[in-house]
Amino acid sequence: MSARRPGVVVLDYGSGNVHSVAKALEAAGADVELTADPDRAVEADGLLVPGVGSFGAVMHALAAAQGPRIIDRRLAGGRPVLGICVGMQVLFGRGTEGTALDAPSAVDTAPAAPERHAHAKGADEFWWDEHAPADDDGIAGLDQWPGTVRRLRADVLPHMGWNRVEPAEGTELFRGVEDEHFYFVHSFAATDIELDEQIPHAAPIRKTHVHYGERFLAAVENGPLSATQFHPEKSGRAGIALLRNWVSALA
Repeated sequence: MSARRPGVVVLDYGSGNVHSVAKALEAAGADVELTADPDRAVEADGLLVPGVGSFGAVMHALAAAQGPRIIDRRLAGGRPVLGICVGMQVLFGRGTEGTALDAPSAVDTAPAAPERHAHAKGADEFWWDEHAPADDDGIAGLDQWPGTVRRLRADVLPHMGWNRVEPAEGTELFRGVEDEHFYFVHSFAATDIELDEQIPHAAPIRKTHVHYGERFLAAVENGPLSATQFHPEKSGRAGIALLRNWVSALA
């Protein structure tokens, strides 16, 4: 009797190449469903949140599909969520894309991250306010991690193509593909997660970095919440292997 394949919902909220992601997840060993149904998304073994486009447009589409509540409910129960590309970016506190803070003279004056804490399994409170407007600090994100997503300081943008990452110590996502290259297409990124305090017994934050113009976050692993700035579904065998690592942890 074959082992049960974990069920993964790809949140189909109108942003992202969901069909390519679904095929990659199937190759990685998952049973995949494309849906925006909140109950299905909350109940699945795993939830993948894709994202293509601007930070603000993705936040708007997520809000329309109840994405923030879906993600919060899953994380409150310790249920895995994986964000990809802009689906990773919106997990941060704010984004400057398309705002006055994205002007060349403002790149070095992005607002400091608000004080936040790491996830604790079973936590019953998260920090996203669906009514929070864009303001002088940029566009509000889901605020699962403190930090600002801003334009990369690089001579040529977008950052498009293959790049080798620097996996975090103790990584699970990059197990077996620590020395591989992954495929990036973006101009904005978060450079760090700055926590003023770590909640006792909270899941550690493992940060994988990459360099293009400057050093920034290529991926984050934080208990049930993980994300990649690159596209695993476009990263060949290394990307499938990374997704397989995530899917295998759902069983």
